[in-house]
Amino acid sequence: MIPVARVKKPRGFDAKVKEPGDAWLANNPAAARPPALWGPYTSRLSDGFSNLCGYAAMHDPTGGTVDHFLSFTHHRDLAYAWSNYRFASGPLNSSKRDADDAVLDPFEVGAGWFEIILPSLQMRATNAVPAAYRAKAEFTLTRLKLRDGERVIRWRRSWYRMYTSGQLTLDGLRTVAPLLAAAVEAQAVP
Repeated sequence: MIPVARVKKPRGFDAKVKEPGDAWLANNPAAARPPALWGPYTSRLSDGFSNLCGYAAMHDPTGGTVDHFLSFTHHRDLAYAWSNYRFASGPLNSSKRDADDAVLDPFEVGAGWFEIILPSLQMRATNAVPAAYRAKAEFTLTRLKLRDGERVIRWRRSWYRMYTSGQLTLDGLRTVAPLLAAAVEAQAVP
């Protein structure tokens, strides 16, 4: 995870998403899932996250998803709140499910809180994580399988192989996988 600035709510979002969505919620109090009225704004959210999953800190070539940071299961009233959206890869969003704020919010992450270890490609929390966030950081690594989950390791490995084979420059690696690029740079320092 890397620091992410809050993404400004797009113009027209309330009229096109929040207001009709809240009306739908009022008329469908027992619904298991809300209609994805936010869908047309996924690319705007993605742009705000520099097209990087807010949890894995890597470019998701599948296009990613809108994560309701506070889940619909526990916070129905926030289903159409722009401030509740985070950009995430689909598998990580599915792993998070309704863990809500037991998981570290990408908007709360500080610089240097996480790093990638080479050659294992595992993610770990660093000593830069404040004590108040340490347990949440460790829970996030476990719940989302960010530390050593097979899918995430394969994802990192694909970017790393592109870099080591010369298909991707270090600048390109910084764009698609900044934590991995930082690990490469740290390894190169004598």
